[in-house]
Amino acid sequence: MIIDDRKIKILEAIINDYIRTGEPVGSRTIAKNHDLGVGSATIRNEMSDLEDLGFLEQPHTSAGRIPSSKGYRLYVDSIMDQQMLSKDEELRIKQYLIDSAMLEVNKIVKSASELLSELTNLTCIVSTPSMKMSRVKSIQIVKVDDRSLLAVIVTDSGLVKNNLIKVNYAPETGSIEEINYLLNKNLVNLTIDQINLEVINNLKEDLGGHDELFNAILPALYNCLKEDDTSRVFMEGTTNIFNYPEYNDIDKAKKILSLLHDKECVLELLEPNKDITIKIGEENYLTEASECSVRSCEYSLGNNAKGTIGLIGPRRINYSKVIAIMAQVMNELNKTLRGKSDK
Repeated sequence: MIIDDRKIKILEAIINDYIRTGEPVGSRTIAKNHDLGVGSATIRNEMSDLEDLGFLEQPHTSAGRIPSSKGYRLYVDSIMDQQMLSKDEELRIKQYLIDSAMLEVNKIVKSASELLSELTNLTCIVSTPSMKMSRVKSIQIVKVDDRSLLAVIVTDSGLVKNNLIKVNYAPETGSIEEINYLLNKNLVNLTIDQINLEVINNLKEDLGGHDELFNAILPALYNCLKEDDTSRVFMEGTTNIFNYPEYNDIDKAKKILSLLHDKECVLELLEPNKDITIKIGEENYLTEASECSVRSCEYSLGNNAKGTIGLIGPRRINYSKVIAIMAQVMNELNKTLRGKSDK
């Protein structure tokens, strides 16, 4: 059976009405609210065909239909109009990210996720890059007092790590400047895997006469870069799901909350890609997410380190609006992060 233009228009009408109301849509409602040039009996027959084709589902408690995951997929890929944000909405997003630009990178990303969650009324998931892939951007030793030094380590992924180092005798200011030069000469642009025995021996030789400092700075560096070898996950707007009638059902609410508390499962939902990807229902391959929709997109923290931001909610959302918001936020976020990495 071919899905012709009339079926497409009826499917579009059903999806738009269902997104707006959250109630199953019947043929009379479509005939009344949409000028399709056919009566409710014809619409009812077409709806039956769309159900047979797998684009609609019929809840057992209602005579109306709701879109299936397959129906939403066709809608997102081929039917829906691309929505544009208003100038005020674009300006708000831009200003929000500009205002956060002076923060550390992880706080900028957190601000972006808070904004996304607020604007879309969905749960925002952020997967940060593995520190194992981060490169040393700079190391600075600062004298605190005669027996204390502060090691400030900055990575290209935006992590700033401060380590207090206790020594018997802190070097003088002139010596510290030379030490900082040697540390950066030997270690900048290296990942933890690249700081091998040869690098360590070269650094030790360059820091001859400062063995105590060498023995203290190396563990501090390793602790910084190995603090978390795996991606970290955090979320914003977890309770937003309760704003959707789909989760008034206690069992469904428990199911989605259980999913959100399982970080390994959440990571499987995210699909790293520079463009926004959308997975609907069973496309998520996890039983717990079979009634969810997930949008995800990659953000850049430098030449090598990347993370992923995702939005999770029910299948019934305003896809066009959410995609437009996410595209704008990700665009401004990447601009802001690019400015940080260039400094």
